[in-house]
Amino acid sequence: MQRARPRARRSRYNVSYRLTRSVPAVVGALLLVVVIVTATLTYKRIDDFVTATTGRHINPIGEVVQAVEPAPGTIAYKLKHGQQVNILLLGMGGYENDAPYLTDSIMAVTIDPASSRVSMVSIPRDLVVGMNLQTNPSRTWVNKINAAYEVPYVDIICCVASQYQGRDGGGHAAESVVGKVTGQTFDRYIAVDFVAFRSMVDALGGVDVCLSTNLDDIDYPDYSNGYRPIHFKAGCQHLNGEQALEIARSRHAIQAEQSSDFGRARRQQDIMEAIKKKATTVNGFSKAPQLLSSLQNYITTDMSLSDMRAIYDWGKNLPDTSIIRVALTAPAPATEGNLLDNFNCGMGPYVSQLCADDPSFTMIHQYISSVLIDPAVLAEKAPVQIDGGADNFPGLESRLTTMFDPTGLQLADPVGHPALLETEIVDYSNGKFPLTAKWLASYFGATPVVATPTSPAPASGQQTYGLVVVLGRNFGRRWVGR
Repeated sequence: MQRARPRARRSRYNVSYRLTRSVPAVVGALLLVVVIVTATLTYKRIDDFVTATTGRHINPIGEVVQAVEPAPGTIAYKLKHGQQVNILLLGMGGYENDAPYLTDSIMAVTIDPASSRVSMVSIPRDLVVGMNLQTNPSRTWVNKINAAYEVPYVDIICCVASQYQGRDGGGHAAESVVGKVTGQTFDRYIAVDFVAFRSMVDALGGVDVCLSTNLDDIDYPDYSNGYRPIHFKAGCQHLNGEQALEIARSRHAIQAEQSSDFGRARRQQDIMEAIKKKATTVNGFSKAPQLLSSLQNYITTDMSLSDMRAIYDWGKNLPDTSIIRVALTAPAPATEGNLLDNFNCGMGPYVSQLCADDPSFTMIHQYISSVLIDPAVLAEKAPVQIDGGADNFPGLESRLTTMFDPTGLQLADPVGHPALLETEIVDYSNGKFPLTAKWLASYFGATPVVATPTSPAPASGQQTYGLVVVLGRNFGRRWVGR
């Protein structure tokens, strides 16, 4: 007799997903608003902004040609021909901070026109990476990933390779290092100074943001290399630019829900949504000159105006359900981790750092390349459960379930399972979900096994319908790069 199905599990990512799925231009509210409001400004004003942010004047004839038939390799061309576009978003402290070029916020965005979807992957600033940015490519500099952008601009290492020097050197260095972690090649980067964030909110007359809990942080950095306390009550409130920046940057809240990288990313997305909403109102359009003035000295990018417009035109009507946000995380008191852990991986025993479980980053590459699961696979709505069995990595089933929560797979809560040597995909559906079974087999490196509710004998709490992934020791070894 088939067992009753357990109650559907509540996704750990529901709140964050609701916040991020309403960002239609994909690459962040700041440049989305720039593209919108430039239509209301004079040519000189637009040219001043583009020159300040990209280092190049507008070429009117070139812009017209690009709009009609974009050149191969450009973002407009890729979007028109169904090719993926990868963009690196960076948020840095700016001149008001003692380390102005460290990137506190790092996000890898993939636009997939073939499936009309977008993935947004947050990378924590404390992730330790071996960087190859010097003229001798065999030399490896070990540091936190947020230091990559500052390499061309401060005397931190010698002999920086020529491709990482100059105006866009920091962006290209960050692209190289983040690409090493994610396995992606980036088409363009955007670096936003926190001053732009604050100034834009003030230019709009403030924004309205809601907090799910209080936020109390006694170690918020001031502008004198010290700290000061901040406090915000739960609920909806009107914020000026400084207050919005405080909520976005806070890292040491006493509330567990607010102190994690997950909570911080959620607040940032909430504020960006509020900015986008305010800026695209009639009142927001009337403030276009102030908005451009507040932004143009605090954004650096190698995008062209054609790139910006192509992204906006592609994403302006994107359905709410088409944006998937995930994050690389380590276990914390309030959240489950996935591909990272806390230990000393090169920065010394007394330095806060995050380390990839697989030092080759192969598992991270595989995960990020798999986030945008084929819509045909998701359309099968196959019930899937990931069960323990890799006793060489306890809790791996929970990590994987958390990782794939946002992707659209129909996941049940994981359970423990007797240890196996080899991973198995147990098919209780009599072949009803062939595409999902094939996808799981490819990701986990296993062959589907036909089963009945009693054979092979299920573990306690295991579902006996749909598809069950029973992790083996072989997958546990792959997880740590062995």
